[in-house]
Amino acid sequence: MGSEPRIEEMAEEFKVLGDKTRLRILSLLEGRELCVCDLTEVLGISQPGVSQHMRRLRQAGFVHERRGGQWIYYSLTMGNPLLDLLMPTFPMVEEDEERLARAKGCPT
Repeated sequence: MGSEPRIEEMAEEFKVLGDKTRLRILSLLEGRELCVCDLTEVLGISQPGVSQHMRRLRQAGFVHERRGGQWIYYSLTMGNPLLDLLMPTFPMVEEDEERLARAKGCPT
């Protein structure tokens, strides 16, 4: 009986991870911090769409947000047991990395 809340929490975490776009975001965030504007350019989806994905990732405890002026920057949550387990197996999405290298970044 005592493990039921944890089972529900785990089920929600796996639902969040069951989305290809969110997996691409986690891959992009490995080892770096990115702004929503970077992610919109790389993923080719709208700012509200990226923000919705980031909200789900943040609620599940996978990402941390930091405000810098008018921008919000995201990074992976350090010490998340599920991320610690999964990230070493995450494939790099070469097309996303190439688009990120060409991205203009957030205006300052």
